[in-house]
Amino acid sequence: PSSLAAAPPAAEKVDGFPRRSMRRARQRRSHSSSQFRYQSSQIELTALPLLKDAPVAELHDLFCKKLQQCCVLFDFLDCVADLKGKEVKRAALNELVESVATGRGVLIEPLYPEAIKMISVNIFRTLPPSENPEFDPEEDEPTLEASWPHLQLVYEFFLRFLESPDFQPSMAKRYVDQKFVLQLLELFDSEDPREREYLKTILHRVYGKLLGLRAYIRKQINNIFLRFIYETERFNGVAELLEILGSIINGFALPLKSEHKQFLVRVLIPLHTAKSLSIFHAQLAYCVVQFMEKDATVTEYIIRGLLKYWPKTCTQKEVMFLGEMEEILDVIEPSQFVRVQEALFKQIAACVASPHFQVAERALYFWNNEYILSLIEENCQVILPLVFGTLYRVSKEHWNQTIVSLIYNVLKTFMEMNSKLFDDLTASYKVEKQKELKRERERAELWRSLDEQQERRLRSLMEASRNQKNLQERPGPAQPEPAPGGNSAT
Repeated sequence: PSSLAAAPPAAEKVDGFPRRSMRRARQRRSHSSSQFRYQSSQIELTALPLLKDAPVAELHDLFCKKLQQCCVLFDFLDCVADLKGKEVKRAALNELVESVATGRGVLIEPLYPEAIKMISVNIFRTLPPSENPEFDPEEDEPTLEASWPHLQLVYEFFLRFLESPDFQPSMAKRYVDQKFVLQLLELFDSEDPREREYLKTILHRVYGKLLGLRAYIRKQINNIFLRFIYETERFNGVAELLEILGSIINGFALPLKSEHKQFLVRVLIPLHTAKSLSIFHAQLAYCVVQFMEKDATVTEYIIRGLLKYWPKTCTQKEVMFLGEMEEILDVIEPSQFVRVQEALFKQIAACVASPHFQVAERALYFWNNEYILSLIEENCQVILPLVFGTLYRVSKEHWNQTIVSLIYNVLKTFMEMNSKLFDDLTASYKVEKQKELKRERERAELWRSLDEQQERRLRSLMEASRNQKNLQERPGPAQPEPAPGGNSAT
C-alpha cells in the first residue's frame, strides 16, 4: 500500500511535463507558509454569540469557547478553501483582542492555560526553508507568511494579553515557561519581518513581566548569537534580538556582572565579523555604546576588539566601523581615550591613506566632531606625530581632490592647535624625505653599478667563449705518413 500511495496519478504519467511543473509550483507555494497541522477538514466552525452581548455570568465561559475555537488551523495556500471557517476564526480573534484590550476583567485564572494553549497552537510551527539558499536580506524579497491574516491577530492578542492591567505574572509563569520562551526565540528566524516585529515587542514584554525568565532569555539569546557567529552565519532575527538587548543593557545594575562583560567580549564584539553585518550594524553599535555608557572601564576592550576585527578588504564594512568608532568616541571618557589613542589613530591614519575615497573621507570627518577634536587637542603631542606623515604624503599623492581639500583642512587645524610642533614635524618630515630621496639615489646607483658589473662579466664570458671556440677550430700540425712496409722511416 505504501508503494501505491507513493506512485503518481495516472493523469500525471500521461502528461508528465506539465504535471511536473505544477508539482514544482505547488512546492514553491508551500514555502510561503509554515508547516501547520491543518485541522479544518475535520472541524467545521460555527459563529458563537458576541462577547459584548454576553451576560457577565456567561462571559468567561464564552471567552473560553472562543479560545478553543481559535485553536483550529486552516490552510491558507488554498485561497478558496474553508472560507466560512476562516472568517469565523478571524471574527473570534478580533473579539478576543478587543475584549482583552478594553479590560472587562476577563483574565481570570482558569483562562490562562486556555489562552497560552491557543497562542502556542497558532504560532509555534516549523518554519519553511528559504526558497533561495543564497538568500540575501539586503537584495532579495523575504518570504511572507501565508497565514498572516490569522497569525497577526494571535500575536496582537498575545501582546494585549501581556499588557493588560489584569495580567498576573504569578499565574502566567506556570504556562509561559522556559520551553515556551525557547520556542518563541526560534520563531525569530522567520523571514517575514512583520512577524519578527511582533516577536520583538512580545519578548520584551515577557522579559519585563516574568522576572524569573530573565537570565534564561539572556542565555538563550547568547546561544543563538554564538551559533550564528561560529556555525551557521544565518539567522533572520539578529537585528530584532539586538534591539531587545539594547533595552536590557540599559537596565543593567552597576557594577556590571562578569557574565555581562563576557557577553560583550565574547559575543557582541565578534558579531562584527559577520558577513551580513550591514543588516544589524545599527542595533549592534547601539548595544556597544550602551555598555560604554553603563561602565566606562569596558571602553578599552571595545576599541581594541574593533581594531582586532577591523576589515581589511571590505570597504563597506570599513566605513561602518568608522561610523561606530565615532559613536564610541562621542561618549568616551578622556581618561579612557588616553589608553587607546595610539592604536586608534594608527588605524585612522591607515584609513586616511586608503585609495577608496569613501573610507578616507569617513576617517577625515572625525575632525568635524567637536568633542573628538577637543580630545585630539588635549593629546596633540601624541596624536599629531602619529598621523602627520600620512596626512602630508596623502595631501600630495591622493587622486581625489575632495580628500586633498579635507586633508588640508585637518593640517590647518593641527597647525592652529600647536604651531611649534607642526613646524618641527614639517621640518623633520622634509629632512626625512631628503634622506629617503638620498637613499633612493644610492639604491639606484648601487643597482646601476651592479648592472654594469654584470654587463662586464657577461662581455668577458662571451669573449672567453669565442676564444675557446677559435682554438678548437684552428688546424693542428701535419703528421708524417707511415712507410709502405708499415715501418716508419728512420
